Amino acid sequence: MSQLKIVEEFSARGHPNITATHRTTLEFTKESTLNKKGDCIIAVDASKGLKDLSDMFRRSCQDDNARILVEISSCGIIEKIVGRGCHLLSLSHPEEIVIRRSAYVSERTLMIGANAAAADIDRRLIHKLRSRSTRIRVRLTVET
Repeated sequence: MSQLKIVEEFSARGHPNITATHRTTLEFTKESTLNKKGDCIIAVDASKGLKDLSDMFRRSCQDDNARILVEISSCGIIEKIVGRGCHLLSLSHPEEIVIRRSAYVSERTLMIGANAAAADIDRRLIHKLRSRSTRIRVRLTVET
């Protein structure tokens, strides 16, 4: 049985209010502003929200057996987060992409059962992401 692998990429940037202390979620947003309450957000001005991902990518994420990998790279640091898809995912939010440790699903959810959240991201990277000039590259891979 052959494995299907689909890749999407986007960019985002840092913000002075990034704290990345949330223990169960991690988020990227297309919004350019951020207040201190957004403790799961690790980057703003994302070039894509969930709705911007290809139909094929989104359909593949809706497979309960899908494995989803998120690779975040910037400043010589690469973070990898692994989670899974779910038939309940709508992947329809126009501005946000949320990674969840839990099985909670909303229109903002990319994947569930993730092995990391915002609080787990390398603190050296989070420190650099407190600058608006720091850019990140995010590579999403879904395997079914």
